[in-house]
Amino acid sequence: MSNTSKNTTPPLLIVDGLTVDYGTKGVSLRAIHDVSFELRAGEAVALVGESGSGKTTTAMAIAGLLSPNARVAGGEVRYRGSPLPIDDDAAMRPHRWSETSVVFQGAMNALNPVHRIVNQIAEPCVLHGMSRAEAMARARELLELVGIPADRGAAYPHQLSGGMRQRVMIAMALACRPSIVIGDEPTTALDVINQAQVLKLLVDLRTKFNLALILITHDLSVVAESCDRVMIMYSGRIVEDGSVADIFAEPKHPYTRLLMDSIPNPAEGKRMLRPIPGDPPTLMKRPLGCAFHPRCPSAMAICATEAPHLNAYGKGRVACHLHNSLAPADKVSVNA
Repeated sequence: MSNTSKNTTPPLLIVDGLTVDYGTKGVSLRAIHDVSFELRAGEAVALVGESGSGKTTTAMAIAGLLSPNARVAGGEVRYRGSPLPIDDDAAMRPHRWSETSVVFQGAMNALNPVHRIVNQIAEPCVLHGMSRAEAMARARELLELVGIPADRGAAYPHQLSGGMRQRVMIAMALACRPSIVIGDEPTTALDVINQAQVLKLLVDLRTKFNLALILITHDLSVVAESCDRVMIMYSGRIVEDGSVADIFAEPKHPYTRLLMDSIPNPAEGKRMLRPIPGDPPTLMKRPLGCAFHPRCPSAMAICATEAPHLNAYGKGRVACHLHNSLAPADKVSVNA
């Protein structure tokens, strides 16, 4: 397995060949296929792609929080060298919060509306062996850490602003001192000012506690500000993996290039945004070959029949026949 990080310390997390299926109406549909990567202490990795690309499913599989109609069909996840029982909810409970925790996107959906926030932050601490008094003290300490006065812990979720609720979610994620925090689009539901504040908080806490961070987002500006590495996902696969600097400077995969072109760039002045043509494939109707080829301006004949492998390329990895030495010399475009 290739990793673009220069860090030579052993990885905290190894995701190897992770494959997840969803069952619906008697049919098994592949949501993510053969996802592999490594994550080291203090490293921030972004999972980027359009809706339906498999970002959240990948993260929820790592945390053992897949929905009841999903199953791990292949691969494994190892934490500090030991396999995690990600397909067994009861067996995963000791690992959640203490090793890997999640900051969910919608705080109002994740927080219990009838419990005070200090009790909700304390709950995972109690479940992992703290006394009630210790857990409450820890909860108040965490509120202060994320910029909320401890006496606001008596509030209910609806009495807090959106930014404060998201800070509560971050406090909960840190409750049991995990090594890995997964942020599932933690700033998407916030206004621009609160987005910046919450993002800065995550970055500061990552530095302070040497946290490894997996950040799920579709916002490339967030990636540029907060991550070391970015993995681009499309139709359940990683199609490009590299450092933020390398991918922003010279994206290799046509999908990555189109993502870059679809975001505003103040340095270019006024220009029309260039949206990616077409729509992402659904689980029910995934193209043969490279799943991106129907939308790809650089598609070749081989793209319609053979799915490219994710191979090392330069300092990163890319899954594209344009960068595959085994692709035929007489490459014929199918989307000219």
